[in-house]
Amino acid sequence: MARILFVVPPLAGHVNPTVAVGAELARRGHVVAWSGPPVVRPLLPPGAELFVAGEAIDDAMVGAVRHRTAGMRGAAALKFLWEDFLVPLARATVADVADAIVSLRPDVVVSDQQTVAGALEARRAGVTWVTSATTPAELVGPFEALPKVGAWVRQQLVDLQVSCGVPVEDAARGDLRFSDELVIAFTTAELVGVPVHAPSPVAFVGPAIGGRPDGPDFPWEQLGPHPRVMVSLGTVNDAAGSRFYAAACEALGALGGSHVLVAPPDDVAASTGMPPANVVVRPRVPQLALLEHLDAVVTHGGNNTVCEALAHGIPLVVAPIRDDQGIIAEEVVRAGAGVRVRFGRIRPAELHAALAAVLEVPTYRDAAKRLAGSFARAGGAVAAADLLEAVAAKAHGAPLAQEG
Repeated sequence: MARILFVVPPLAGHVNPTVAVGAELARRGHVVAWSGPPVVRPLLPPGAELFVAGEAIDDAMVGAVRHRTAGMRGAAALKFLWEDFLVPLARATVADVADAIVSLRPDVVVSDQQTVAGALEARRAGVTWVTSATTPAELVGPFEALPKVGAWVRQQLVDLQVSCGVPVEDAARGDLRFSDELVIAFTTAELVGVPVHAPSPVAFVGPAIGGRPDGPDFPWEQLGPHPRVMVSLGTVNDAAGSRFYAAACEALGALGGSHVLVAPPDDVAASTGMPPANVVVRPRVPQLALLEHLDAVVTHGGNNTVCEALAHGIPLVVAPIRDDQGIIAEEVVRAGAGVRVRFGRIRPAELHAALAAVLEVPTYRDAAKRLAGSFARAGGAVAAADLLEAVAAKAHGAPLAQEG
């Protein structure tokens, strides 16, 4: 039996894959726990153990950071991500993560690439740690065109460690974003489509789906004839979101069929008035269950939604907003599984044309099905659990006995 601690940020797309892997590890008899801000708790299975890290971090704080990044691109966006979110997140959680490691005594810490406090404290405690990469952004050389920004990020990580008492010579060795032991990437080489630039071994396991709490209720009786499209943009807090909702409602109304818009109903009403009769507006949906009934998905490029749609063989229209979403959109386009559109300046006719293309041109669905096959072969949560068992056994120096 092993003890596994997942250290995660307050972001659903980063937590959900660990929930699926954690469920598989628990099924095998291992002890699994998480460390992260309180907003992580609703994303975990009932009864899951959460060591709270960063008590003051809530949805409002995360939403405020996202709002301030609206419109940022390139070097400014990358510097903001690290300077105003990831490094402060690490500083706010590092002491609590250290306490979690002392309490659980894990054999392996699985540290998300965006919660470097997990890697920092595992190294300080002499505990084996593995990187969880829920997005391909750090794996494809994001700083190759911006070497000064890349050097600045690396220095930020060194400075963070030194401020926590790590000697400079130790802080300068390695990279908290990349475990020397293993990086588990929740995607496949087929989707990434370009060479990986990582200083560590990378295992592609594909998306880890399942194990999470049941989603909200959904009015299934309101789903009508095909085609069926879901539009989901994650958390959007600016005027551009309202413009997109308005364009989406007009495009979906003209498309026919039956569709789902995942958005705050008040925001949609403010931007469009009454949505078309063939569009169901819900603030949250049981996404995995809903995907079984869809023909296409419009997304901002969140890695979870992209991978879950492709795992169902569903083509995509991607409207990236910020952060790693442009990289993920390019992956989808490069793989032939979807179309990229502009988020901030989208027009109904443009969105309608993009949807018509992915619904009517067979090559998009063929590519999505090809990627679904690559995901199935990669193994998902089962493959990730196998890898973590092997790492834990190596740390023990002997094979682990499984219960059950």
